[in-house]
Amino acid sequence: MISAIRSRFLVSVKGSGALDAEARSEWAFSTFALIEAAGRSCAQVVTKTFPGYFRKRTSGLAGSEGCFTEKPRVTAAIGAGNNGADAMVMLRYWILAGLLDISSSALVVTRMPKRGETGAWVDMLKSLKKIKVPILVWDADVGEVAGRASDDILAQADIIIDGIAGTGISGPLQGAAGEMVNSINAHRKKAEVSPCHIQNPECQIPNSPSVKRPLIISVDLPSGNSDEWKPGMPMVEADVTLAIEPQKYCIYNPAARPYAGIILPVGGIFPGELIARYAEAEILDWKTVRGRISGIRPTAYKHQRGTVEVRAGSPGATGAALIAARGAQAAGAGLVRLLVDDDIYPILATQSTGIMIAPAGDISKDSFGCDSRFKPDAILLGPGWGRKTNRAQILENALILEQKGIPLVLDADAIELAKEKIFSGNVILTPHPGEFSKFSGVEREELLSRPLPILLQYARERKAVILFKGHVITIAAPDGRVGIVDGMTPVLATGGSGDLLAGFCAAIAARMAREERGYDAYTCAAAAAALLIASGKSAGFKTRFTDPLELACRAADLAGEAWLNLDI
Repeated sequence: MISAIRSRFLVSVKGSGALDAEARSEWAFSTFALIEAAGRSCAQVVTKTFPGYFRKRTSGLAGSEGCFTEKPRVTAAIGAGNNGADAMVMLRYWILAGLLDISSSALVVTRMPKRGETGAWVDMLKSLKKIKVPILVWDADVGEVAGRASDDILAQADIIIDGIAGTGISGPLQGAAGEMVNSINAHRKKAEVSPCHIQNPECQIPNSPSVKRPLIISVDLPSGNSDEWKPGMPMVEADVTLAIEPQKYCIYNPAARPYAGIILPVGGIFPGELIARYAEAEILDWKTVRGRISGIRPTAYKHQRGTVEVRAGSPGATGAALIAARGAQAAGAGLVRLLVDDDIYPILATQSTGIMIAPAGDISKDSFGCDSRFKPDAILLGPGWGRKTNRAQILENALILEQKGIPLVLDADAIELAKEKIFSGNVILTPHPGEFSKFSGVEREELLSRPLPILLQYARERKAVILFKGHVITIAAPDGRVGIVDGMTPVLATGGSGDLLAGFCAAIAARMAREERGYDAYTCAAAAAALLIASGKSAGFKTRFTDPLELACRAADLAGEAWLNLDI
């Protein structure tokens, strides 16, 4: 049996501020205690994840060319806020633990404290000054030499800790903060890092000839990011983001997500009960959601595993129909019937294997469920379907069954047909940004900058779950549930991935509809999206391009491992 796995939650920047305030006022967590805990935890996560940066090595040994003979040079770029204080705690922790030398550590600050100013960042600055860490003030207006010195110390670092700005910002960064962000990004772009720099902790050797820029680590979120961020506003382009839990949803907005690099969660700061009360969304992955779908009983037969009817394909897009049907098989459907137009039936009939492929024939004689040999538990419309005149009538027939509780998945061309429809709570829409922009009339850039409120609005108005595809997948349900599946999986950037996902949705929906617990469209969409991303991230696909049908095979392995109940 798969044990329950703790959910990981997301909050808005506003919600994060309210949570922090309650932690201090009601739970007696002082600001200083929270900052100390966050900074230490962040430092420990980095040390554990990237041991090569902190492992002193002796030169002259075989295979040691380019390895450290000195401790790394670390510069913290900080602003006048709690993120800056977190970054300074990290620096102090590494120094006191003997992982850094004071002489190779430095601070670049947006400003020095004003007379009489207090706060955690002021105290931390005093602490580092006391142990003689060099401190430079970023102020290009003071003179070219002062500005160049601050910039140079960033350029010479092996690691830059970004604590310039946190969740308290409103609008684009300006002044010294904006200039520091631009400087860090400029150093990042001067040279790329060898692939092993990030992917293999044993290869974290910044002064290797193949590594010519600092490793940039943002605390909590890349400086400049916020609920209001839009493309064009300054933001640090981090290699790693230490996302303090509960993580901020704005990190996962599709337009902002690439700036965060590798996201490493940092927990143990706030009580779980408090986090759960402020949660506005959840982070989904295969480990967290596969257990929400029950296993298949050893005595099950094909109809108990669920039957799926797929209406898909058109001349020039027969592959979409086949991939969608294979996706339904891979995700565990017991029986899949693919109905296609008569003119493409001969093309697909020879590729049927375990799929029932049939010509749709006359629509008046082929209404859903009228064939006594096949009554679908779930219906999928749209992959590669085209826009023939009969499509609207097929959709209307399917909606009659959806009103009666039959799950309906609408993909691609079927989404456009359903533009004005209000559903009955049993529909999953699977649009990519372009399709949803046409469906909703919302500009694509706005969708990618902050999709959550828009998707929730449409989910509630249309009474459907929306699975918004892309390098980050966002799932919104009419009851307010929101899930994020962090993708960033380029192998899935290929024609057919969306068809595969639609097939996964239909198969899982069909089996859920057959079970006593019943069908829940949000859980179905969450499991399908997580299965797709997990398949794309499988070891065999990390370094090569692939065909969606290969991904279907890997998905079948993962789904089978999770849901075939072999414990007799």
